[in-house]
Amino acid sequence: MNILTIPLRTMRKKWLKTSLLFTVFALSVVAIVSLNYVSREVGHSLEKKLTAFGANILVSPRSEKLTVSYGGFSMGDMLMGMTDLRETDAEERILSIGYRDRISVVAPKLVSMARVGDVAVGVVGVRFEREKVLKGYWSMQGDFPAAENGVLAGSKAAARLGLKVGDGFDLAGRPAVVSGILDPTGSDDDSVMFADLGFAQAAFGQEGKVSFVEVAALCAGCPIEDIVRQLEEKLPDTDIQAMQSIVKQRMYSVHFVEHLILTVSLVILLIACCMVGATMLSSVNERVREIGLLRSLGFSRAGIFGVFCFEAVLIGLAAGVVGYFGGFFLSVEVLDLLGMAQEAEAAMHPGHLVLTCALIVGVSVLAAFFPSWKAASIEPSTALISL
Repeated sequence: MNILTIPLRTMRKKWLKTSLLFTVFALSVVAIVSLNYVSREVGHSLEKKLTAFGANILVSPRSEKLTVSYGGFSMGDMLMGMTDLRETDAEERILSIGYRDRISVVAPKLVSMARVGDVAVGVVGVRFEREKVLKGYWSMQGDFPAAENGVLAGSKAAARLGLKVGDGFDLAGRPAVVSGILDPTGSDDDSVMFADLGFAQAAFGQEGKVSFVEVAALCAGCPIEDIVRQLEEKLPDTDIQAMQSIVKQRMYSVHFVEHLILTVSLVILLIACCMVGATMLSSVNERVREIGLLRSLGFSRAGIFGVFCFEAVLIGLAAGVVGYFGGFFLSVEVLDLLGMAQEAEAAMHPGHLVLTCALIVGVSVLAAFFPSWKAASIEPSTALISL
């Protein structure tokens, strides 16, 4: 008989209580592990979906603005020392940063003015396949342009120009066709026309050039400031502006889900700890005579303390292993019910299993600390009196 065999014999002898304790603890681990996997995938999915509500980083050419007036006559704002921003070069540099895996969409834009008949209108050249991702909230009459000369008109611009879906018109000396008209968005999109970037560059003599680049970055895995810093290193001749209000709104939504899941997990863990502590304390009270005999046979206080702690270790280790695998498979089922199984990246990792088992064993031992200390404090004479 030694410190290792005593807990095993006790657990086998009182198998019903041990099974109940193991089941409660394992179910707690299943709930915590599944909630952790689900919350992480939901957070990533939520942030990707929020990308459809606009960019959060703006890359524009560096320039100096000078307001000029003379003799009471204002000449307006003049841009001095403005550098060209090349589409291909800018995109390659943006996608070469260390956090390139956090970049969701890179959307270059060329802004110009044109006349349709006698009416002046702003024209924005875009890559429509990227704009679909960046502006997922758009709804429209018609559809996105399929041909290079297709144009998407904002609601106000279409009304001002008297255009309808399918109408043809002259844009900067080139024939264009209205493929779709945006429903009112309440933003600047309502007042401009969107054309294919290649078409706009050729029409306005700006081949290869863009006015600015919008970047949608996923910020759950790193601070937005780090992404901006890396972009500034790769694009030293540009102004990099992070739209902090948009970032904070998105991260608030993501962190709310994470904090909610963390709170629920802590409550479950606390209940499991109380269950372990109460069961171990009950076991100590039931085994007073056994403890007295062990002390009389020469077991030290540390030995008695170790017996009960080792019992908690065994239960925690078994519950951690079973709970981890059960929690992972449960999370897969939950993600499937939520319709997120295909885009989920959940995978079992040995490191996660080891960390889960270590955490649960630590919690189990911590919960059993007081009952173990109480058992070690029992004097042999006190226990033997009850024989």
